[in-house]
Amino acid sequence: MAGTPNDVHLALRKEVAARADALWDVALRLHADPEYAFAEHRAAALLSGELERAGFAVERGVAGMPTAFTARSGRGRPAVALLMEYDALPGLGHACGHNLIAAAGLGAALAVAAVPEVSAGTVLAVGTPAEEGGGGKAIEADAGVFDDVDAALMFHPGVYDWARAPLTAQVQYRVAFHGRAAHPTGNPTEGVDALAALVELFNVLAVLGRRLPEGSHVQGIVTHGGTATNIVPEYAEGLFGLRAATTEALDDLVERLRVCAEGVARATGTTAEVERATVRYEHFRDSEPLSERFAAHLARAGITLSPPAPGVYLGSSDIGNVSTRVPAIHPFVAIMVEDGSDHTPEFAAAAASPPAREVLVAVTGALACTAADVLLCEGLREEAWARHRAARTG
Repeated sequence: MAGTPNDVHLALRKEVAARADALWDVALRLHADPEYAFAEHRAAALLSGELERAGFAVERGVAGMPTAFTARSGRGRPAVALLMEYDALPGLGHACGHNLIAAAGLGAALAVAAVPEVSAGTVLAVGTPAEEGGGGKAIEADAGVFDDVDAALMFHPGVYDWARAPLTAQVQYRVAFHGRAAHPTGNPTEGVDALAALVELFNVLAVLGRRLPEGSHVQGIVTHGGTATNIVPEYAEGLFGLRAATTEALDDLVERLRVCAEGVARATGTTAEVERATVRYEHFRDSEPLSERFAAHLARAGITLSPPAPGVYLGSSDIGNVSTRVPAIHPFVAIMVEDGSDHTPEFAAAAASPPAREVLVAVTGALACTAADVLLCEGLREEAWARHRAARTG
């Protein structure tokens, strides 16, 4: 490449600085106009339009999702993907800061494509809908969107400055019990109470919960409990959210749920149905070589990242499904103090605040520099892939 790595990084930061106002405008426009899972039509149009005007080849409706897209600059390998989330939370807007994730991925892709010294391979900007419920990245991964990619990069705003994301595996299951209706006073012995079976499942799972490993839990709600108080319920249904520290532990937890439901059914004379209700999010596998590069670049902007606190988990994300296929990063960068929390009105306000603007510019520069390192440094790619494959086989 022409010029030193430092020259390239400096050129990228200048590109980001020149776009700072425009990127902040994109973040604010998304923030003011929240859209929800698989219906983020205006957000997808805004982001893909910006990339198309910059010369990226845009493909919309990726993986059968109308609000998913890819935008490509360059061709062939190596290839780096910059991921953009842009769905919001019903009732809370961008209380997870996805407006900042989208603007940062957009800005990094535009910057890398604009620097002539970074001319190797492909920059792939990926629009990923429905992270908050629906799993756009999981669907894209299954459709092969990341099959020819060497690294997938994104960040997430939060209340911690953490180099690695402790994200668990999660899935939701529907459990239904079928019994037999009867009048509770007229012919009570003929009834088989499906609701009683569902309640008993909650009791069994409460006992199970005391023996689960760290990071694992089951949380359920009743979605159907009967139609009238003077009819023994012949049908009852619950929805259960399962989380575990690893995908393997989640699979074990799913099997335990199934065994518990079948045991309750035998004990109560009902029949049970257990079926998956959502896309499964796999646990996140961090690429340490890439995370270290990102952290070093971000430190130049005055933000120091540390390892996550032991035993603390920050939910789940479909980035986990991407990280099973390619080396990936998902650092958290704080936009408000640690005693706060995302998925709150306060965090939504923070996602459009002056501190968020500073974080956006710093993170966009660090993402751009890390992306350039992936494209230009064969040794970094080889190390990232070697660690990735070792983790998969391990």
